[in-house]
Amino acid sequence: MQFDISVVNQLIQERRSIFPVHYSGEPVPRFIVEKMLENANWAPTHRFTEPWRFKVFTGSGIAKLATFQANMYKEQNSGNGDFEESKYEKLLKKPLLCSHIISIGMHRDEKKSIPEVEEIASVAMAVQNMYLTATAYGVGCYWGTGGVTYMEEAKPFFDLEASDKLLGFLYLGMPAKAWPKSRRRPIREKVQWVD
Repeated sequence: MQFDISVVNQLIQERRSIFPVHYSGEPVPRFIVEKMLENANWAPTHRFTEPWRFKVFTGSGIAKLATFQANMYKEQNSGNGDFEESKYEKLLKKPLLCSHIISIGMHRDEKKSIPEVEEIASVAMAVQNMYLTATAYGVGCYWGTGGVTYMEEAKPFFDLEASDKLLGFLYLGMPAKAWPKSRRRPIREKVQWVD
């Protein structure tokens, strides 16, 4: 196999989280989303459990997701004094800035007895594959864990079982502004070599 290593390096170094407030409103072509999902499917997976589970919301599906999240937040927090109207409104409106939203689930295959952390890591690598694919096509995306991410009661909406985990959402949109620049400290500050 031969690859242009400089292009691979540039792609990895140019990947960014681009937030929904910075999307133009232009829809992301479906073929790009399908390619992102296909590339996610090639992430490393211990014993081939392939634990990633995605649900893609677009068009009126985004409004359904927004309404579900906002209403669940209200139900969970109205009686305990933690309800904030501004958070409720944000859950209703923020998703509408996106072209697509992909829920990120981790399915447990209890029969294969893989440590949960390895399954979560595998899903994260699948999401990184989607991030890199989006970058290659000039699509902005952002992995967020707000809203209903950690609410057990939300799992059925995303077709997840009790032993599965909802790990957040990948928000997609075409950037309205120039691609942001890098902010990373040098790798030498984070590595020790043992010879």
